[in-house]
Amino acid sequence: MAGSPTLGDCPLFPADNIWNTRVDTLPIHARSNDYVNSIGRNTGLHPDFGSGLWDGGPIGIPFVVVPGTQPLANITFDYDDESDLGPYPIPPDAAIEGGPNSDGDRHILIVQQGTCKLYEIFAAYPQSDGSWAAGSGAVWELNSHALRPETWTSADAAGLPILPGLMRYDEAAAGEIKHAIRFTADVMQRLYVWPARHYASSNTSPTVPPMGMRFRLKASFDVSPYPRDVQVILIALKRYGLILADNGSDWFISGAPDERWKDDELVSTLRNVKGSDFEAVDVSGLMIEPNSGQARQP
Repeated sequence: MAGSPTLGDCPLFPADNIWNTRVDTLPIHARSNDYVNSIGRNTGLHPDFGSGLWDGGPIGIPFVVVPGTQPLANITFDYDDESDLGPYPIPPDAAIEGGPNSDGDRHILIVQQGTCKLYEIFAAYPQSDGSWAAGSGAVWELNSHALRPETWTSADAAGLPILPGLMRYDEAAAGEIKHAIRFTADVMQRLYVWPARHYASSNTSPTVPPMGMRFRLKASFDVSPYPRDVQVILIALKRYGLILADNGSDWFISGAPDERWKDDELVSTLRNVKGSDFEAVDVSGLMIEPNSGQARQP
Protein backbone atom coordinates (compact mmCIF):
# COMPACT_ATOMS: atom_id res chain seq x y z
CA MET A 1 0.00 0.00 0.00
CA ALA A 2 1.48 3.34 -1.04
CA GLY A 3 1.93 6.10 1.55
CA SER A 4 -0.44 9.02 1.75
CA PRO A 5 0.07 12.17 -0.26
CA THR A 6 1.16 14.91 2.14
CA LEU A 7 0.92 18.69 2.40
CA GLY A 8 2.20 20.92 5.16
CA ASP A 9 3.50 17.88 7.10
CA CYS A 10 -0.05 16.50 7.11
CA PRO A 11 -1.41 13.46 5.27
CA LEU A 12 -4.18 14.06 2.77
CA PHE A 13 -6.13 11.32 4.54
CA PRO A 14 -4.68 7.94 5.56
CA ALA A 15 -3.04 5.70 3.00
CA ASP A 16 -6.00 3.30 3.00
CA ASN A 17 -8.56 6.04 2.40
CA ILE A 18 -10.70 5.68 -0.73
CA TRP A 19 -9.06 8.77 -2.25
CA ASN A 20 -5.65 7.08 -2.00
CA THR A 21 -6.69 3.58 -3.07
CA ARG A 22 -5.88 2.16 -6.49
CA VAL A 23 -8.77 1.01 -8.64
CA ASP A 24 -6.92 -0.50 -11.62
CA THR A 25 -7.87 -4.07 -10.66
CA LEU A 26 -11.52 -3.46 -9.77
CA PRO A 27 -14.48 -4.66 -11.88
CA ILE A 28 -16.08 -2.43 -14.48
CA HIS A 29 -19.39 -0.96 -13.37
CA ALA A 30 -22.46 -2.48 -15.02
CA ARG A 31 -23.54 0.98 -16.23
CA SER A 32 -20.13 2.01 -17.51
CA ASN A 33 -21.14 2.49 -21.15
CA ASP A 34 -24.23 4.49 -20.18
CA TYR A 35 -22.28 6.78 -17.89
CA VAL A 36 -19.50 7.39 -20.43
CA ASN A 37 -22.08 8.10 -23.14
CA SER A 38 -23.82 10.56 -20.83
CA ILE A 39 -20.65 12.56 -20.12
CA GLY A 40 -19.47 12.29 -23.73
CA ARG A 41 -17.66 9.50 -25.55
CA ASN A 42 -16.09 11.92 -28.02
CA THR A 43 -15.41 14.71 -25.56
CA GLY A 44 -11.78 15.20 -24.61
CA LEU A 45 -10.31 15.76 -21.17
CA HIS A 46 -9.82 19.39 -20.23
CA PRO A 47 -7.31 20.47 -17.55
CA ASP A 48 -9.15 22.95 -15.33
CA PHE A 49 -5.80 24.15 -13.95
CA GLY A 50 -2.61 25.68 -15.24
CA SER A 51 -0.29 28.66 -15.07
CA GLY A 52 -0.94 32.35 -15.60
CA LEU A 53 -4.36 33.98 -15.36
CA TRP A 54 -7.80 33.47 -16.88
CA ASP A 55 -10.29 36.33 -16.56
CA GLY A 56 -7.99 37.91 -14.02
CA GLY A 57 -7.70 34.90 -11.72
CA PRO A 58 -5.43 31.86 -11.33
CA ILE A 59 -6.30 28.79 -13.41
CA GLY A 60 -7.40 26.09 -11.01
CA ILE A 61 -8.33 25.88 -7.35
CA PRO A 62 -5.64 27.37 -5.10
CA PHE A 63 -4.88 26.33 -1.53
CA VAL A 64 -2.95 27.76 1.40
CA VAL A 65 -1.06 26.12 4.28
CA VAL A 66 -1.26 28.04 7.56
CA PRO A 67 0.38 27.49 10.96
CA GLY A 68 -1.52 26.25 13.97
CA THR A 69 -1.29 29.80 15.35
CA GLN A 70 -3.19 31.35 12.42
CA PRO A 71 -5.78 33.79 13.89
CA LEU A 72 -9.38 32.66 13.50
CA ALA A 73 -11.92 34.62 11.48
CA ASN A 74 -15.66 34.60 12.02
CA ILE A 75 -17.67 33.20 9.11
CA THR A 76 -21.38 32.86 8.32
CA PHE A 77 -22.95 30.41 5.86
CA ASP A 78 -26.01 30.47 3.64
CA TYR A 79 -26.31 26.69 4.10
CA ASP A 80 -25.51 26.73 7.80
CA ASP A 81 -27.59 23.60 8.47
CA GLU A 82 -25.11 21.54 6.40
CA SER A 83 -21.91 23.47 7.22
CA ASP A 84 -19.32 23.14 9.96
CA LEU A 85 -19.63 26.39 11.85
CA GLY A 86 -16.66 28.71 12.37
CA PRO A 87 -14.49 30.42 13.17
CA TYR A 88 -12.00 29.30 10.50
CA PRO A 89 -8.23 30.08 10.27
CA ILE A 90 -8.59 32.20 7.12
CA PRO A 91 -5.71 34.55 6.27
CA PRO A 92 -6.90 38.03 5.26
CA ASP A 93 -5.18 37.55 1.88
CA ALA A 94 -6.34 33.95 1.33
CA ALA A 95 -6.23 32.88 -2.32
CA ILE A 96 -9.76 32.65 -3.73
CA GLU A 97 -10.58 30.45 -6.71
CA GLY A 98 -10.89 32.72 -9.74
CA GLY A 99 -9.31 35.66 -7.92
CA PRO A 100 -10.78 38.29 -5.59
CA ASN A 101 -13.18 39.63 -8.23
CA SER A 102 -14.49 36.24 -9.36
CA ASP A 103 -18.21 35.55 -9.64
CA GLY A 104 -17.63 31.78 -9.83
CA ASP A 105 -17.35 29.14 -7.09
CA ARG A 106 -14.84 31.19 -5.07
CA HIS A 107 -13.47 28.22 -3.13
CA ILE A 108 -10.91 28.72 -0.37
CA LEU A 109 -8.92 25.66 0.77
CA ILE A 110 -6.82 25.81 3.96
CA VAL A 111 -4.57 23.18 5.53
CA GLN A 112 -3.71 24.01 9.14
CA GLN A 113 -0.37 22.62 10.28
CA GLY A 114 -0.17 21.02 13.70
CA THR A 115 -3.88 20.23 13.90
CA CYS A 116 -3.83 18.70 10.39
CA LYS A 117 -7.31 20.02 9.69
CA LEU A 118 -8.55 20.91 6.22
CA TYR A 119 -10.96 23.84 5.98
CA GLU A 120 -12.86 24.23 2.69
CA ILE A 121 -15.21 27.07 1.83
CA PHE A 122 -17.60 27.64 -1.07
CA ALA A 123 -18.62 31.12 -2.31
CA ALA A 124 -16.31 32.93 0.13
CA TYR A 125 -16.56 36.73 0.37
CA PRO A 126 -14.49 38.88 2.76
CA GLN A 127 -16.38 41.45 4.83
CA SER A 128 -15.25 44.90 5.90
CA ASP A 129 -15.00 43.89 9.57
CA GLY A 130 -12.55 41.06 8.86
CA SER A 131 -15.17 38.30 8.91
CA TRP A 132 -16.31 36.22 5.94
CA ALA A 133 -19.63 35.31 4.36
CA ALA A 134 -19.91 32.07 2.39
CA GLY A 135 -22.29 29.55 0.86
CA SER A 136 -21.06 26.49 2.75
CA GLY A 137 -18.05 25.20 4.63
CA ALA A 138 -16.59 21.90 5.77
CA VAL A 139 -13.82 20.91 8.16
CA TRP A 140 -11.96 17.64 7.66
CA GLU A 141 -9.66 15.77 10.05
CA LEU A 142 -6.86 14.71 7.72
CA ASN A 143 -5.80 11.81 9.94
CA SER A 144 -9.37 10.48 9.95
CA HIS A 145 -11.61 8.52 7.57
CA ALA A 146 -14.77 10.35 8.71
CA LEU A 147 -17.20 11.39 5.98
CA ARG A 148 -19.73 14.20 6.05
CA PRO A 149 -23.02 13.41 7.81
CA GLU A 150 -25.44 11.55 5.55
CA THR A 151 -26.98 13.86 2.87
CA TRP A 152 -24.77 16.85 3.80
CA THR A 153 -23.01 18.91 1.19
CA SER A 154 -19.49 20.28 1.74
CA ALA A 155 -17.72 22.99 -0.22
CA ASP A 156 -18.36 20.68 -3.17
CA ALA A 157 -21.72 19.45 -4.42
CA ALA A 158 -20.97 15.77 -3.75
CA GLY A 159 -20.18 16.39 -0.08
CA LEU A 160 -16.56 15.39 -0.70
CA PRO A 161 -13.31 17.20 0.12
CA ILE A 162 -11.72 19.10 -2.78
CA LEU A 163 -8.02 19.35 -1.98
CA PRO A 164 -7.25 15.59 -1.95
CA GLY A 165 -8.54 15.40 -5.54
CA LEU A 166 -6.45 18.23 -7.00
CA MET A 167 -3.46 17.63 -9.21
CA ARG A 168 -0.45 19.52 -7.87
CA TYR A 169 2.61 20.30 -9.94
CA ASP A 170 5.01 19.07 -7.27
CA GLU A 171 3.44 15.61 -7.56
CA ALA A 172 3.75 15.57 -11.33
CA ALA A 173 7.36 16.77 -11.12
CA ALA A 174 8.17 14.04 -8.59
CA GLY A 175 6.95 11.48 -11.12
CA GLU A 176 3.89 10.01 -9.38
CA ILE A 177 0.39 11.10 -8.39
CA LYS A 178 -0.95 8.72 -5.73
CA HIS A 179 -4.62 9.66 -5.43
CA ALA A 180 -7.82 10.00 -7.41
CA ILE A 181 -8.56 13.22 -9.29
CA ARG A 182 -11.68 15.36 -8.92
CA PHE A 183 -13.71 16.00 -12.09
CA THR A 184 -17.02 17.49 -13.17
CA ALA A 185 -19.87 16.62 -15.53
CA ASP A 186 -22.80 18.60 -16.85
CA VAL A 187 -25.61 16.10 -16.15
CA MET A 188 -25.78 13.89 -13.09
CA GLN A 189 -28.28 11.61 -11.43
CA ARG A 190 -30.37 12.45 -8.35
CA LEU A 191 -28.23 9.97 -6.45
CA TYR A 192 -24.90 9.68 -4.72
CA VAL A 193 -22.69 6.65 -4.14
CA TRP A 194 -19.98 6.04 -1.53
CA PRO A 195 -17.96 8.01 -0.60
CA ALA A 196 -20.13 10.94 -1.79
CA ARG A 197 -22.85 12.18 0.58
CA HIS A 198 -24.96 14.60 -1.45
CA TYR A 199 -26.55 15.05 -4.88
CA ALA A 200 -27.39 18.21 -6.79
CA SER A 201 -29.73 17.09 -9.58
CA SER A 202 -33.38 16.26 -10.26
CA ASN A 203 -32.54 13.78 -13.05
CA THR A 204 -33.64 10.23 -12.13
CA SER A 205 -32.43 8.46 -15.28
CA PRO A 206 -30.33 5.39 -14.41
CA THR A 207 -28.17 6.04 -17.47
CA VAL A 208 -26.77 9.23 -15.91
CA PRO A 209 -23.87 8.94 -13.44
CA PRO A 210 -24.41 9.66 -9.72
CA MET A 211 -22.20 11.86 -7.58
CA GLY A 212 -19.13 10.02 -6.34
CA MET A 213 -18.89 7.65 -9.33
CA ARG A 214 -15.32 6.50 -9.99
CA PHE A 215 -13.85 6.24 -13.48
CA ARG A 216 -10.44 5.09 -14.68
CA LEU A 217 -8.44 5.37 -17.87
CA LYS A 218 -8.43 2.02 -19.66
CA ALA A 219 -5.35 -0.13 -19.13
CA SER A 220 -4.94 -0.43 -22.91
CA PHE A 221 -4.47 3.33 -23.38
CA ASP A 222 -0.95 4.03 -24.70
CA VAL A 223 0.67 6.87 -22.72
CA SER A 224 4.06 6.67 -24.44
CA PRO A 225 3.47 9.43 -27.06
CA TYR A 226 2.70 12.01 -24.35
CA PRO A 227 5.09 14.45 -22.62
CA ARG A 228 6.51 13.34 -19.27
CA ASP A 229 4.29 15.46 -17.01
CA VAL A 230 1.21 14.37 -18.95
CA GLN A 231 2.28 10.72 -18.74
CA VAL A 232 2.37 11.05 -14.95
CA ILE A 233 -1.22 12.35 -15.01
CA LEU A 234 -2.41 9.59 -17.34
CA ILE A 235 -0.78 6.84 -15.29
CA ALA A 236 -2.54 8.22 -12.20
CA LEU A 237 -5.83 8.11 -14.11
CA LYS A 238 -5.20 4.44 -14.83
CA ARG A 239 -4.25 3.55 -11.25
CA TYR A 240 -6.39 5.87 -9.11
CA GLY A 241 -8.91 7.27 -11.59
CA LEU A 242 -11.39 10.12 -11.38
CA ILE A 243 -14.14 10.89 -8.85
CA LEU A 244 -17.24 12.77 -10.02
CA ALA A 245 -17.53 15.56 -7.46
CA ASP A 246 -19.40 18.56 -8.84
CA ASN A 247 -21.63 19.96 -11.56
CA GLY A 248 -19.63 21.58 -14.34
CA SER A 249 -18.26 21.07 -17.81
CA ASP A 250 -17.87 17.50 -19.03
CA TRP A 251 -14.56 15.76 -18.32
CA PHE A 252 -13.00 18.85 -16.70
CA ILE A 253 -10.29 17.57 -14.36
CA SER A 254 -9.21 19.64 -11.37
CA GLY A 255 -5.85 20.87 -10.18
CA ALA A 256 -4.08 23.66 -8.35
CA PRO A 257 -2.64 26.63 -10.22
CA ASP A 258 1.15 26.68 -10.56
CA GLU A 259 3.41 28.78 -12.77
CA ARG A 260 5.35 25.66 -13.74
CA TRP A 261 2.43 24.03 -15.58
CA LYS A 262 2.80 24.23 -19.36
CA ASP A 263 -0.70 25.27 -20.45
CA ASP A 264 -0.32 24.65 -24.17
CA GLU A 265 1.13 21.19 -23.55
CA LEU A 266 -1.64 20.22 -21.15
CA VAL A 267 -4.54 21.40 -23.27
CA SER A 268 -3.24 20.23 -26.63
CA THR A 269 -2.44 16.72 -25.40
CA LEU A 270 -5.16 15.94 -22.87
CA ARG A 271 -7.95 16.88 -25.29
CA ASN A 272 -6.87 13.85 -27.34
CA VAL A 273 -7.87 11.61 -24.41
CA LYS A 274 -11.58 11.01 -25.04
CA GLY A 275 -14.42 9.86 -22.86
CA SER A 276 -14.38 6.56 -24.74
CA ASP A 277 -10.93 5.92 -23.24
CA PHE A 278 -12.51 5.67 -19.77
CA GLU A 279 -14.64 3.13 -17.94
CA ALA A 280 -16.71 3.44 -14.79
CA VAL A 281 -15.49 1.36 -11.87
CA ASP A 282 -17.46 -0.51 -9.21
CA VAL A 283 -15.79 0.42 -5.89
CA SER A 284 -18.56 -0.97 -3.68
CA GLY A 285 -16.41 -3.95 -2.71
CA LEU A 286 -13.89 -1.59 -1.07
CA MET A 287 -16.37 -0.13 1.40
CA ILE A 288 -15.79 -1.28 4.98
CA GLU A 289 -18.37 0.96 6.65
CA PRO A 290 -20.73 3.40 4.86
CA ASN A 291 -19.87 6.35 7.12
CA SER A 292 -16.13 5.92 6.68
CA GLY A 293 -13.76 6.62 3.80
CA GLN A 294 -11.52 3.73 4.83
CA ALA A 295 -11.17 1.34 1.91
CA ARG A 296 -10.52 -2.39 1.83
CA GLN A 297 -7.30 -2.64 -0.15
CA PRO A 298 -7.59 -4.50 -3.47
